[in-house]
Amino acid sequence: GYTPVFHLGTASVACKIEEIIAKIDPKTGAVVQEHPDFIKTGDAARVRVVPTKPMVVEKQSDFPQLARFAIRDMGQTVAAGIVLDVVPLKK
Repeated sequence: GYTPVFHLGTASVACKIEEIIAKIDPKTGAVVQEHPDFIKTGDAARVRVVPTKPMVVEKQSDFPQLARFAIRDMGQTVAAGIVLDVVPLKK
């Protein structure tokens, strides 16, 4: 899988894009396509991102200021967005 660097606040952790859940219309928020094979520049999507190391993140609904992130690869920003949901680390 694709493993870029996830930047959230002061944290920078390698992450794996595990699944593209849905492609979304950025104007309406409606789902355009479920489980697309790829997304292009300018597309909006829900994706499942798994960090390679545990990290602290906040959901948009709990703490909007701390839920914004950027995903960078080879010195370029490839994605930016907000954290919609968090799956706690299993111990």
